[in-house]
Amino acid sequence: MLISAIYWLLGMLALPNIGLAAVFLVSFLAATLLPLGSEPTLFAVVKANEALFWPAIAVATLGNTLGGIVDYGIGYGARQAFARERATRWFGWLERFGAKTLLLAWVPGIGDALCTVAGWLKLPFWSCALYMAIGKFLRYVAITTILLYVPDGWWHRLAHLLG
Repeated sequence: MLISAIYWLLGMLALPNIGLAAVFLVSFLAATLLPLGSEPTLFAVVKANEALFWPAIAVATLGNTLGGIVDYGIGYGARQAFARERATRWFGWLERFGAKTLLLAWVPGIGDALCTVAGWLKLPFWSCALYMAIGKFLRYVAITTILLYVPDGWWHRLAHLLG
């Protein structure tokens, strides 16, 4: 579904009668977290109609600036959300145990959040990296060892059920 939506959007932006609207939309989206570049669209519109040089520049500037303002709002909101969460156990654990908390960086659902909060708290980088590596290493050793003790016949039955 996402692929078809992207192809639809690209098809709409390629229509010559859209022009400045396409420049605005692509410039706006390019300033957000989407991996787009607005320059090709701007260039295509100006190349198709050189009289639109300044209007296209103005529209692209407006769209990209508004997209940057949206990013600013997202960052501000995230900072406010973290500020409200400061009293939660995640911050408490990280402030109490420091980088050692990142031994849990491998845990699905919380590991990435722990790493993000550790960076936000500016915990020592190398200590954090070391504890992350230790936790992840221990996880891989444990899981691999456990899986090696599963009888081969069980894997064959599972493959047969899935196949």
